[in-house]
Amino acid sequence: MNSLLNRSLVLSNNKIPVTREQISAYFHQTSDLYESLFETLKNDEAYYLKPNHLRHPLIFYYGHTNTFFINKLILASLITKRVNPKFESMFAVGVDEMGWDDVNEMNYNWPTPAEVKAYRASVRLVVDDLISRLPLNLPIDWDSPWWPILMGIEHERIHLETSSVLIRQQALQLVQQSADWAQCQAVDVIAPVNILVDVPARDIVLCKSAEYFGWDNEYGQFKTHCPAFLASKYLTSNAEFLAFVDSGGYQDDQYWQGEGFSWRQYAQAMHPTFWIKNGDTWKLRLMTSEIDMPWSWPVEVNYHEAKAFCQWQSIRLGKPVRMPTEHEWYSIYEHAGLSDEKVASHTHANLFMDHFASPCPVNQFAHGDFYDVVGNVWQWTETPIFPFDGFKVHTLYDDFTTPTFDGRHNLMKGGSWIATGNEAIKSARYAFRRHFFQHVGFRYIVSDTPIEDNASHYESDKQLSEYAEFHYGDTYFSVPNFPKALSDFAIQSLQSRPAKSALDLGCATGRATFELAKHFDHVTGIDFSARFIGLALKLAQQGVLRYTMVNEGDLVGYQERSLAALQLENVAHKVEFWQGDACNLKPQFTGYDFILAANLIDRLYSPGQFLSDIHTRLNIGGVLMITSPYTWLEEHTPRDEWIGGFKRDGENVTTIDGLKALLGKHFKLMQAPVEIPFVIRETRHKFQHTLSEVTLWERIH
Repeated sequence: MNSLLNRSLVLSNNKIPVTREQISAYFHQTSDLYESLFETLKNDEAYYLKPNHLRHPLIFYYGHTNTFFINKLILASLITKRVNPKFESMFAVGVDEMGWDDVNEMNYNWPTPAEVKAYRASVRLVVDDLISRLPLNLPIDWDSPWWPILMGIEHERIHLETSSVLIRQQALQLVQQSADWAQCQAVDVIAPVNILVDVPARDIVLCKSAEYFGWDNEYGQFKTHCPAFLASKYLTSNAEFLAFVDSGGYQDDQYWQGEGFSWRQYAQAMHPTFWIKNGDTWKLRLMTSEIDMPWSWPVEVNYHEAKAFCQWQSIRLGKPVRMPTEHEWYSIYEHAGLSDEKVASHTHANLFMDHFASPCPVNQFAHGDFYDVVGNVWQWTETPIFPFDGFKVHTLYDDFTTPTFDGRHNLMKGGSWIATGNEAIKSARYAFRRHFFQHVGFRYIVSDTPIEDNASHYESDKQLSEYAEFHYGDTYFSVPNFPKALSDFAIQSLQSRPAKSALDLGCATGRATFELAKHFDHVTGIDFSARFIGLALKLAQQGVLRYTMVNEGDLVGYQERSLAALQLENVAHKVEFWQGDACNLKPQFTGYDFILAANLIDRLYSPGQFLSDIHTRLNIGGVLMITSPYTWLEEHTPRDEWIGGFKRDGENVTTIDGLKALLGKHFKLMQAPVEIPFVIRETRHKFQHTLSEVTLWERIH
């Protein structure tokens, strides 16, 4: 398994320039590894039977990573033609069980594994072509056309690991062993007795250069003082955890608090998920086999189980035992004398797939005073993921981290045996819900230092806050609230027409979706931005929205809005929100009596495609309402995709001309266009005032 290519290219910088050939080899190796992983599935049934009811079947993840490539390359305008639009909708979303994820497999007619394999081969040719011809200017930073290529590669390496966990959860008769995925044979090593190591106080400073590839949450600045503490020399082994199991730890409520107690009750857990009781003996489920319990290997548990163990240890030892925070893990890392360069230049860790396709004994790889500071299994921390100061989202992947800023996703550090690429470096910040299973265990510490609360709910983001205020906030300059004004206009125009279902397409943070629900039995809101959908979903579920507004510079004000105050609390049960691409909607979004496309068409990458297809989503006699200020910009829509706002043969072509041409076959214009104004507040002294032209179209064919 050992390959230097697994030492991520993201460590390269100006001192060690990355070459086109290296990127190509890295891409090929990543793709080959992923294909090899899915070859551990024994038959087609293994692709369709869900290993975990909260996740998609494995066929989704087989296609997802290459769909991600195509969708990001289109978004970056590096390609203009899709490989398979159906696949690129079907395989688009579904990593975490967010409220807007569509995990109902009844909505899908899954393709065969052979069809997905052929699709992956086609995508590989597309990426190969780009790698062969794109100008390569170093460094590769956020604005480089190579960034989405590296993003696609690293994204597949993430799914290499998460898919291996799902394969580990698949029925044993549906998987098969492979020489390429050989497990560690050291199963009878005696587990060491854990001891505590002094970690002195130090300042922790994190600041990643934009010249290195990374995910959005790794950038910005973080500084803190980390007091001294004691940390376990080894990761917690299966043997050490067995004492907790044998003592009745899973049955004793005092060790389980809040969310962990609820999870244990729901799961009816009696021991770690991958442990199998066989009479008086224990076995361990690995990715493709069951083996006699290797007691010296690290225990693999979710956060709640690790936390309960620490509570048990605290009571047993009379000391404050817990898992380290993120910055305490960094303190251990620095105390061990590690660095990315040292880790990447040696094979002294169960990392990068250098050794085994499984964990190994916790006393096999020493790192200074500790073992397994990196590698073997990930390590849970006490820290819910939060943004560093200066955090920004990447325009090509605005929902990589932001949906996890909810206080319910804890960071894991250190990487596992299958962690490669970006996952295996010091700055990596991956977070999962606390009940999820990965190849993850834990190290415990003894410290009376309180856990720092860095939780951040994303309503402090400037763009989200502006849209929250635009949709739910105050009225400025006597201009009525725009989403409400549109909804009122629509409802007045639709009297006596069917009012069963409506679609708010490009719903942003969702005010019009709620307003339309006063008239319709059910309203679906769809937006491309997961951040906007997350805010709308939170309001629908909790009824309250809080956000900051910029007044001037760093000075902000605080706002609270509620559905009750807006007289919308009685319609929340009639709305739903989904993330989606208006130009490539999933097939279930159809059969509507009314569709609102508010300020959408001049922000689409292919408005013509959208307008040519939208009639299939609307019932005969249904109404399409389009509003737009017709602000055509190449940063949103390639010029050759504009439907108006240009000259043809010396004559002006307006957007209304384009709408009539594209919609005329299936629609009739119901009335003359009208203009409805809107105001967006940026700061206390800066506002945008705009007129949006509104047209109503009845579907006649």
